[in-house]
Amino acid sequence: MADALVIGAGPAGLMAAETLADQGLSVQVVDAMPTAGRKLLMAGKSGLNLTKDEPFEQFIKAYGPHGAWMRPALTGFGNRDVGPWAEALGQAVFTGTSGKVFPETMKASPLLRNWLARLADKNVVLKTRWHWQGWQNGALVFDTPEGRQTRTPLATVLALGGASWPRLGSNGGWAKILADQGISLAPFEPANMGARVDWSGHMNRHFGSALKNVTLKSGNKTRKGEFVITAQGLEGSLIYDFSPELRADLPLLLDLCSDLTLAQVTDRLAKVPAKNSLSNALRKALRLTPPAIALLMEFAKPPQPRAAWAGHLKALNVTYSGIAGIERAISVAGGIQKSSLDDCFMLTDLPGVFCAGEMLDWEAPTGGYLLTACLATGRMAGLGAAAYFHTQQRERPSQP
Repeated sequence: MADALVIGAGPAGLMAAETLADQGLSVQVVDAMPTAGRKLLMAGKSGLNLTKDEPFEQFIKAYGPHGAWMRPALTGFGNRDVGPWAEALGQAVFTGTSGKVFPETMKASPLLRNWLARLADKNVVLKTRWHWQGWQNGALVFDTPEGRQTRTPLATVLALGGASWPRLGSNGGWAKILADQGISLAPFEPANMGARVDWSGHMNRHFGSALKNVTLKSGNKTRKGEFVITAQGLEGSLIYDFSPELRADLPLLLDLCSDLTLAQVTDRLAKVPAKNSLSNALRKALRLTPPAIALLMEFAKPPQPRAAWAGHLKALNVTYSGIAGIERAISVAGGIQKSSLDDCFMLTDLPGVFCAGEMLDWEAPTGGYLLTACLATGRMAGLGAAAYFHTQQRERPSQP
């Protein structure tokens, strides 16, 4: 039987498994899905964003109030470590103009394939279609293709994901198992999700259009970036960055002229002859694209005096009707609370059981922050589990 068991074969679980193996332990990884890393592969379909190349103190700000909790793990394995890690797996990386780091192939499959091969070389055993059922008489219980199996390792790492994209394996079913053990959990909520908008018919032709170089404001947050108009509402990295504000139903203000002041917008509009239609005035004076003009018309509701449009252009009230459900969210907020864990992510009420990845109660925007933290917490949990194992081994009475 393996020294350590890792439940979950996503990035956090695989990182924990490799860390354990590098510490001299025999390791078995089990996963409920037919293959490993399904959510990672899905992320790679649109270009695998590994991390963000920026100063560490700026990087950690992306984790908001959870940054202090994540700091030790990210100090041990942070944004400057991800690139060399990927290159050691045979995946050359490059940094885009925004600072986002990608493998040159832009895909997850070559990296995952090489990673699984390296784990196999370290004698890490992977079992799939193993469905964790909790504990029975102190043993971990699984339903498997070979029937019910039990395991009693000295160290266990849980890396079962959150509750977003359940068809990829992260369905949050583990939450009840841990809650029944008295573990404190924050409820799951969608993160990095779209804002729903009940569009009028004139917006249909703009579905799929992107708005770039615009600024959003909500609460105390202001961000510049881009998003996409979809049939369901608004999606994209700029929208995802406002997940906490959207969940709180805070007003969302859109600046369609980020590079101009209110006075400049007003002046430019005033110089367009009155005989021009509003659309022509917006196009000629401000070079607004048709999708941007359509959004302005959708949310500002004409007719209004032309002088009033400058204010809408700089602070357009985006009327949204809710947020996308957790099944469509890229990630989740909520999970195992910090109060239930020690500094190495061991459950204090379940000695020898460590947790990593999206199971933990943290969130971050897209842009490489999610994957980096999953790898970092997996490594931290692996180091903690290895140290726990070696301590237990030393304290065991010697056999006669």
